[in-house]
Amino acid sequence: MKFDLDKAWRDAMSLLKANLGLLVTIAGVFYFLPYAAATSFIPEMSQLANPGAGMNADAMMAVMQSMVAKYWWLFLALMIVGGIGNLAMLALMRQRAKPTVAEALETGVKSIATYLGAQVIQAGLIVLVIFFLVGLPGVVGGRALAALGMVLAFVVTLYIIIKLTLVSPVIAMDGEMNPVAAIRKSWTLTKGNSLRLFLFFALLVIAFLVISSVVSLVATLLLAFASAEIASFGMAVVEAATNAIAVVVGACILAAIHAQLARLHSRDEITIEI
Repeated sequence: MKFDLDKAWRDAMSLLKANLGLLVTIAGVFYFLPYAAATSFIPEMSQLANPGAGMNADAMMAVMQSMVAKYWWLFLALMIVGGIGNLAMLALMRQRAKPTVAEALETGVKSIATYLGAQVIQAGLIVLVIFFLVGLPGVVGGRALAALGMVLAFVVTLYIIIKLTLVSPVIAMDGEMNPVAAIRKSWTLTKGNSLRLFLFFALLVIAFLVISSVVSLVATLLLAFASAEIASFGMAVVEAATNAIAVVVGACILAAIHAQLARLHSRDEITIEI
């Protein structure tokens, strides 16, 4: 059987309804507050979120590079804190031996090293793809071959991201503490459903972009007559809240996908044995 997009969404909404209070609390502590504080602390983040009329792509890239070079330690801290929160939310939605909030947070803390290790491996794979499909062809064959390589690298990178989508649920919900084993299991669970998962995530991303754009536009209009400081703080709060909500819904979706694909995988194994 194949991955059912509609069932995944319905299961995700059921998980959200059943765990809403606890998930919002964790997201508030591990996503909303840190992101809102970082946005207020780093002026470049507000500048990128609300670029001026004269800021083109090159100017935005320059601001981003300067910001990363200056505040890399803060982004690393946000990544660790956010990773713990994400793992805790996923652990909270385990179907078997449903944990308490304290146990879910403990899982997040204990699993963060595995999670970061898997992220490093994934980043390494993507770097290798770019090197072999863009870097080398660019040196050997010039711009035309490099441009073709960029298209291929984009497709392969998307494929890798889709195949490793379930790394976090495998770590938090299955208790896998080996990053390589977590990557291997995610790759196995998504086998035969990569295209369906891509379409599902593409629809979710489009929906999120539309909703976040509308929310940002409404917030901008409401804060238009406020002082610059209040407007900046207000937009930081709105963006942090939007991201926190997206993280909560995303965790429920990953948990639902993991549960469905795990059931399908087990059913396939039983069929093969019979």
